[in-house]
Formats: sequence, structure tokens, C-alpha cells
Amino acid sequence: MLSAEIIAIGSELLAADRTDTNSLWLTEQLNRMGIDVKLKTVVGDDDARLEEVVKDAVKRSRVVITTGGLGPTEDDITRKVVARALKRRLSLNESVLAEIRERFKSFGMNMPERNSRQAMVIDGSEVLPNPNGSAPGLYLEHEGCAVALFPGPPREMKPMFENHVQSRLEKLAGDIRFARRVLRVAGMGESAVDEKIAPIYTKYENPQTTILFNSSEIEVHLRAHGRTEADAEALLDDLSLKIEKELGNAVFSFRGEKMEEVVGRRLAITGFTLSVAESCTGGLIAERLTNVPGSSKYFVEGLVTYSNESKTRLLGVDKKLIREFGAVSQQVARDMARGVRHRAKTDFGLAVTGIAGPDGGTEEKPVGLVFIALADGAHTEHKRFVLPGDRELIRWRASQAALDMLRRRLI
Repeated sequence: MLSAEIIAIGSELLAADRTDTNSLWLTEQLNRMGIDVKLKTVVGDDDARLEEVVKDAVKRSRVVITTGGLGPTEDDITRKVVARALKRRLSLNESVLAEIRERFKSFGMNMPERNSRQAMVIDGSEVLPNPNGSAPGLYLEHEGCAVALFPGPPREMKPMFENHVQSRLEKLAGDIRFARRVLRVAGMGESAVDEKIAPIYTKYENPQTTILFNSSEIEVHLRAHGRTEADAEALLDDLSLKIEKELGNAVFSFRGEKMEEVVGRRLAITGFTLSVAESCTGGLIAERLTNVPGSSKYFVEGLVTYSNESKTRLLGVDKKLIREFGAVSQQVARDMARGVRHRAKTDFGLAVTGIAGPDGGTEEKPVGLVFIALADGAHTEHKRFVLPGDRELIRWRASQAALDMLRRRLI
């Protein structure tokens, strides 16, 4: 397998509010053609550090791609630094300069002289045209390493890659292809999942397995390679089936689907309908359900009954239950579930009440205490949780636990 590195260049990418989306997109394209991205680096507009990164990259990888730093300003240093790192000359290409001048002319403008630096070309490189901007890209091969320099704006970088570099890299990659799969697990911690499935996945070098903790679930990432995509998928089938068998119903998603998508699909298939009553989650469950296209087939009604009065008025919760046990209790949660089901005339009623914090907790009822109830025509069940995290996390984890409770009932 060919190994690749992506170098994102620009001090703005080191700011807290910026994300290097180019690397994500390029990784997906490279993986599809069987090229394994081993390293991604973000480098500011610093000559010495960028030169060091480029020198190391071309020694250890067969493909090196840079994005950004091809503009006309003083801080656009990619061309000169890459040329220096590869010990190649940088010279003005009159043909490229003429094209840049013509581009400005077509907009009724004179080209600023500083834009002429965008016509500087590394010796031995091929100029990649850029119909969407003034910065052309460059492609060259250096001691067995394919090096591509792209501009930073995605609308310029993506078509340049697809039209001028993709086919070259596909030839270099040969027949190897990648396939990926994500299994999502609910109701188990990261350690518990790994303890169960490590004896299985450690027997495999291909596929490779990575276990990640999400805010409310565990993700098992599988990646395989083969001579064809079908070969790689077959390897994933083999391993994922063994993992699914070991974890059982805790695996709720086999292709990376979200919990609300899985629940929605089961409701749609069975023809059951659902209504929801929410207190501490504030409508989050309803929002997640209605984010799924086609949810109107099964989701009938959602009520945010935040106050005690609204629980009684809209859901018919017995005032005595609230006085005796409190709004955050299994008794109230169960009455909420039955009440919303009766009101909406649905097959299922799902209810959540809890303390999301940061205030309101006591020794008896701490922050994070959540009761979830699910009612159907036959019976009502409930579960008690003490969920860790801040207010946002507690609300999200409560919504996840509620949807998982329904999913398991539907199974």
C-alpha cells in the first residue's frame, strides 16, 4: 500500500475556530483509491518549520500533498519553501504569468505586481491549471515520491485534484482498495466493549480495528484493504459479524447510522407510531427524530412539559405523585409516558424527566439523575440513570438512552 501525508499550510488553520476540511476530503479520496494516509500536519506560515515537515514527508511517504500558501501575499510561502526543501530552483514561468494577467484582464482589472509570484514554478514540476482562482497548483515527482501542491480554497483545490492528480495517483496505487465500516454500540463503556471484542479483533492484521468513545456511545471503526473493494468488504463482513455476535443487541448500527435513524427505520417497518413527553431534554428527542426524513410516518406528537403544572395540564400527571415523589421520579416518568401516549393515541409513549444541572441537585437526587419511561398498550417500563457530564452532555445522553430504550423494545 502507498502511504501518504497531507500538509495543511496557513497560520489561520491553527486558530481555535478553524477546521482543516481539505485534509478530511483528501483522505477520503486517497483511501478510496487504496492510498493510506499516515499523517496529517498543520503548519503555520513559518519557513523553518514548513521546510522541516516537507523534508521529512518526502523521505517517509510515497505521496505528499500540500494545501494552502500559494497566494500572492508575503505569508504565502509554500512554493519557495518546498523548492528549498527539495533542493530545486524556483523560476518565473512567463506562460503562467501571462495566464494570470489575462485572468485579471477578463475581470476588467490590472494584475497587481505581487501576483507575479504565483507564476513562480519549481523546476521539474508540472503546472496544474486553476480555472476557479489565480493560484495554479504544481505536481512533481521527487526521488520516488509524488508531490502535489494545491491552493487552500476547497472550490479551487477539489476540481484541481479530480481533474489533474487523481488519475496519476490511481495508477501509482495499483489494485489495492480500502473499505471502512463503523459499528455503534449503546449501553456499554469503552473498556467493557474492548474486553469483549479484543480477543476477536487482535487476531486480525487486516482488517484493522479502532475503538472510540463518543459522547453517548462507543464506535468500533473497522478498516480493511484488498485487491478490490469487494474483497475488502468481505473481510469487514467476516470480522463485523463476529463482533456483532459477541456484543449482541448493544450494537445498534452496522454502517455508521445514528440512533434516531435506526429507531426511525424500525418504527417505519413495523408501522408503530410514537409520541414523546420531555422535561429535562427540552425537545431534543423530538428534534433528533424529526431530523430523519420520513419521520412523519411514525412520529405523531412531542410535548415539552418543563413545569409541574404543564405535566399535569397537558399529560394528566397526578398532582399527588409530584407532591409525594417529586417531578424527577420513576412514578412521574411513567405517568408522563402513559399520558402522552393516551393524548396522542400512539402505539408508544416515551417520556424523560431529570436534573440536567448545573443547579438543582441534592444528595438524594444529584445532578445527572434521569428517569426514562416507555409505555405501550400492554405495560409501562422505566429506567433510572445517573448520567455524567455538563448540562449539554446530560441532556444528550438522556436523549440517547431514551431512544435506545425504545430501540430495544422494538427488537
